[in-house]
Amino acid sequence: MADETTKGDRIAKVLSRAGVASRRDSEKLIEAGRIKVNGKKILSPALNVQLNDKIEFDGEPVEAPDEPRLWLYHKPIGLVTSARDEKGRQTVFDSLPETLPRVMSVGRLDMSSEGLLLLTNDGGLKRTLELPSTGWTRRYRVRIKGYPQEGAFEPLTKGITVEGEHFQPMTVQLDRKTGANLWLTIGLKEGKNREIRRAIEFLGFTVNRLIRISYGPFQLRELKPGEVEEVKRRVLADQLGWSTKPKVLPRKSRTKPTTRN
Repeated sequence: MADETTKGDRIAKVLSRAGVASRRDSEKLIEAGRIKVNGKKILSPALNVQLNDKIEFDGEPVEAPDEPRLWLYHKPIGLVTSARDEKGRQTVFDSLPETLPRVMSVGRLDMSSEGLLLLTNDGGLKRTLELPSTGWTRRYRVRIKGYPQEGAFEPLTKGITVEGEHFQPMTVQLDRKTGANLWLTIGLKEGKNREIRRAIEFLGFTVNRLIRISYGPFQLRELKPGEVEEVKRRVLADQLGWSTKPKVLPRKSRTKPTTRN
């Protein structure tokens, strides 16, 4: 039975593991009165729940977590990476296939950016992949307007401070010129809000296209805008160092998206 002792797990943790939302967003859902435990609305995240407790989100039962799963999604331009948008704009989650279970994004891409966005059904996996300590480089193809002089991007490789916020060193490779534009490949390990755009603007240039092409070992490759592919369990286990098989198998009633070798 749910209680405020140390038994069980915090309700926000359970919601996150079940793919309802991140822990922080789950706490907001609780405070908004959208979560019930054993038929009773709760308004504080300071609650532990156990396996036999019945949890509801907006009146719908929250099922026990599946094994952690990961999907690659090619985010198109024009979609907001949030569950809901206060301005009524279309979100990433509005456009996902109905065959997917409830998922959350690993990090974000702003509305005018495109490319690889990782999706997971597990809040713990989401946090793990977002941490800089994971050491995974995120690579972007970046198109800027203009022709910079030699050494113009050297400050990025040493780390810069923009409006009081420090950006860690990035890798910068000049690729090719196309008309009045120049293509770059930029790698970073943090992913702060609009980091690349802000850094490039700080140097006096404007980004007019930004495509994330990889996130650690996972690559966009030939995935088309709007397409989703699941990462095979063994590939995910290899990349994260998992040595044991999952104790919980995916429900047979759920249709699996196409998997990638």
